[in-house]
Amino acid sequence: MTSPTFPTQSGPLLLPGPAGDLEAAIDLPDADVAALPFVAVVCHPLPTEGGTMHNKVVTMVARTLRELGAATVRFNFRGTGTSDGTYDDGIGEIDDLTAVVEWVRRERPGHALWLAGFSFGAYVSLRAADALQPDVLISVAPPAGRWDFESIVLPTCPWLVIQGEADEIVDPQAVYDWLDDSGAQAELVRMPETSHFFHRRMIDLRGVVKHWATPHLPQAAG
Repeated sequence: MTSPTFPTQSGPLLLPGPAGDLEAAIDLPDADVAALPFVAVVCHPLPTEGGTMHNKVVTMVARTLRELGAATVRFNFRGTGTSDGTYDDGIGEIDDLTAVVEWVRRERPGHALWLAGFSFGAYVSLRAADALQPDVLISVAPPAGRWDFESIVLPTCPWLVIQGEADEIVDPQAVYDWLDDSGAQAELVRMPETSHFFHRRMIDLRGVVKHWATPHLPQAAG
């Protein structure tokens, strides 16, 4: 398919991916928010366990970044929603993310790239970060202990890790141990009494992301 231009209004979009079309949602800041020169790509949790770009943690992170002036891109990995292809155990999904980022950079040259991901999406964005070199990385409940984190090349950009201490899917201690043992230069925020899907803690999640992200925002153009 022909690669589309970056839209001037929020809405759905099909993007060309390595396994076919990728279903995406492009959202711009509200009219009362000053748009800043950065685009945030937000990755969703595990498709085989129901994860899609409409997951509430994904949409909350994206919404929070739009409130700070970002344009956001959510997309369904291959085989999810109406995206072509089939689930590829995290390998092809890195290629999907790479294709989306390459499109963003073609369409928004000069804009900062922020990557964010929740659970499986945090794993995919972490694995891709060394090649993609984002300006900022946000990892929510990165599934250390469930996936191969030992081979991840640690990012050098500003990096936020948010982990619920009552996570029933990702072992919080595995996340803390991985960060400690690897020497990762991340800011870790532990959220007490918080489950994997941040039930009843979504506003708190918004606050954590907004508080941490604000000092890293790019300057307004011109």
